Amino acid sequence: MVIIRADGNARIGAGHLMRCIAIAEELVLLEGRRAVIFLCADEPSGDMADEHGFRSYVLGTDYQDMESELPMWRKLAENEAVKKEAEAGRLVLLIDSYYVTDRYLEALGEIGRTVLMDDYGNHCYPVDCVVNYNAPASMEAYRRLYQNRDVRLFIGSSYVPLRRQFRAVEEENASRSMSSAGEGIAERRQVFITTGGGDIDNIAGKILRKLYAESYEFHVAAGQFYPHLQDMSELAEKYGNIHIHHNVKDMAGLMGMCDIAVTAGGSTIYELAAAGVPFICFSYAENQENLTEYVGREHIAGYAGAWHKEPGETLERIGRLFEELISDADMRINYSERGHEMVDSFGAERIARALLA
Repeated sequence: MVIIRADGNARIGAGHLMRCIAIAEELVLLEGRRAVIFLCADEPSGDMADEHGFRSYVLGTDYQDMESELPMWRKLAENEAVKKEAEAGRLVLLIDSYYVTDRYLEALGEIGRTVLMDDYGNHCYPVDCVVNYNAPASMEAYRRLYQNRDVRLFIGSSYVPLRRQFRAVEEENASRSMSSAGEGIAERRQVFITTGGGDIDNIAGKILRKLYAESYEFHVAAGQFYPHLQDMSELAEKYGNIHIHHNVKDMAGLMGMCDIAVTAGGSTIYELAAAGVPFICFSYAENQENLTEYVGREHIAGYAGAWHKEPGETLERIGRLFEELISDADMRINYSERGHEMVDSFGAERIARALLA
């Protein structure tokens, strides 16, 4: 049994929960649906897990105060089915939150084997296993951090937990010849824009207005918690070449039909890379800086800057990079190939097998 503790709401976006759902889907294929349970702080998070066919239990707590959940965890540990799994050594607790504390994780360690999704690598947590799939993450740094501790480490972009739907798109796009990749822009001119599940500041709308031209078709992914859906939908009604895709189920298919993308930092960087779509990226929070700077430095994508520090300058760079990328077939081909080198679509399966090992 794997119990997954994760949240997704308008303030933190859907990334944490969606990557856990990708792992859960692989666990189902390996062990069956009854092997996975989600615990969430609030109703929106629980609803998202339910929509993907998983059992979820809403704790009714503040997702930023995880220690307040401990009495409920202790009660859960008394459940006969959970107790049986724990006694057999088969109970795994997968925790994905920036608000964990050592005390919280130590308490969970008394219930089952603890696995932490860690995006930073700057603290030695009291857990049995750590997963950091970010491309800039260093295995050597993690070994130093957890030296003399019996902790399993799964570090690097081979563990990026993409949904299985990206496998078909990855295979299809990888089979494109270089010539067709170069001609795609001239034939289709499909532009994809995504800024995460929340986007309170409507960054997507600002980018769309900056890049808008009648000669392109624009596809904007509006996440489940996107607060500006009404305004963007009205814009789409006014201009026939703007398409708003709300709460997308087949993200791989949507990305796969596009020729160029602009994205905020986060899991969409890995999704676009796996799909072979050349893209421009930027960060809009401190925790996204490391990855967006890395893909720019390694020439995997165009890096436009940190929106949360200099929004005006970042928007200008997005416009300039967009014009460069859309007019340079060789650059698009290079970005596509470099993206495939960084990530494939088997990371969620690798994590799932590790959890069950």
